[in-house]
This record gives sequence, C-alpha cells and structure tokens, in this order.
Amino acid sequence: MEKFYPGQLIKCRVTGVVNYGIFVKVNKDYTGLIHISEVSKYFVKDISDYAMVGDMLYCKVLEVDDKTKRLKLSIKGIDYKSRLEIVKKLESKNGFTPLKDKLPSWISDYESNLDK
Repeated sequence: MEKFYPGQLIKCRVTGVVNYGIFVKVNKDYTGLIHISEVSKYFVKDISDYAMVGDMLYCKVLEVDDKTKRLKLSIKGIDYKSRLEIVKKLESKNGFTPLKDKLPSWISDYESNLDK
C-alpha cells in the first residue's frame, strides 16, 4: 500500500465537483478533497472552470488520515494540469480580444517606423 505524507505531489482522478470543492480518487484505497480555498489564490467564481469529472490532476498533499483513508489536497500554486489544457481554456474565454486591444498600438508603432 502506498504511503502518503504532507508536501508530497500525487496524481489523482476527479470523481466529483461540487460548489465547495473537488473530490478525487487517489488509488484503490484513498480518496481526497480539494477544498475551494485550495483551488486558487484568487477568487473562484465557478469551481467547474478548474476541473471536470474524469480529469487527471496533480495535487499537493496537505493532510493524511490513514484511519479513514482520506487526504486533504491542494492545487493552489502548482501546475495541476498540462499547460496545453490551461491555455485552451484561457483562449476559449478571451478569444481574439487581447489582439484586438493591442492592434491600434501595433499599427501606430509600425507606421512610426516607416517614417524613419
């Protein structure tokens, strides 16, 4: 049986997402909870923006209860998913807005360089 300790990084599968946290299965014996306060250092409006059932996450172990085989976990401050998944999520929310906002400045810079 695998032994867990605080500070350890482990891989787990999301089994449930509720408004106060994310439930995970760590191995055949242990389950865990990532409380909403351990999801991000910023305000979390919708926890389902961070994980969905079936996702594989990397979590940091905060506390271990070997009697009940439960773990308190955190994804705050760690790269809990592959960077590609995070980039896709950010791109789908922002679209081309950041480019549109910068375009006038880029055109102005380009035109001022033509005059030189």
